[in-house]
Amino acid sequence: MRKFLLAIAFLLPGLFSCSQELGQLKFTGTSRLDYFTFITDQGVHIRVSPDGKILEWGMEEMSIRSNNYYAPKLQPFMGRIDYYGAESDSVVNGKVKSIGTCWITYYNAYETENAGKIKSIGRNALDYYTRHENAALKGKLRLVGNQVIDYYPSYEDELVRGKLKAIGSTQFIYYNSFDEKFLKGKLKSIGPVNLNYYGIMDRKEIWGVLKGLNRQNINGVTYILR
Repeated sequence: MRKFLLAIAFLLPGLFSCSQELGQLKFTGTSRLDYFTFITDQGVHIRVSPDGKILEWGMEEMSIRSNNYYAPKLQPFMGRIDYYGAESDSVVNGKVKSIGTCWITYYNAYETENAGKIKSIGRNALDYYTRHENAALKGKLRLVGNQVIDYYPSYEDELVRGKLKAIGSTQFIYYNSFDEKFLKGKLKSIGPVNLNYYGIMDRKEIWGVLKGLNRQNINGVTYILR
């Protein structure tokens, strides 16, 4: 019996382990947030939409020619995948339950406002803005683990309202309606890092194109800017 308990104690940390922090954020046009990525202890990338739905999961494949380029599509994860069955709550039935060692839970049907949305990924608890919040925030992720997520409210400039404003201490600043047309709505800075774009001193066809790397690690999170 003692050996059995020792074995269980040894296995439990691995069974429930999953990255404590967000691994990546992906933006389209250096403007619109597409998804958050959680990276498990097995290296599995779990991509989650801003409103708490799993988009895909798998392994990231790096180019053999560049260590800063990765295939946009994840490669299949060959480990074990489990799903919730008919015995589960109706809004959970058929949803993915575990990916390798990372367990996933969801809000049940009686939690009407968040029903079917992710409640936890590994040890990361997820919470959302409610209908009582500002209209531009409704339904979006509010909390991931111990990190508060904030968005620009509906009274802000129309080009930034509803966009990501902060994750924890990392602030997101955007070009607004008063800036150059080819920069409007694009990310201006992420935390301490200013983003630079080609402008009027360059060929017109590349105005507004991001200069430098499209993957940047800032405060421990990788930002993918395409």
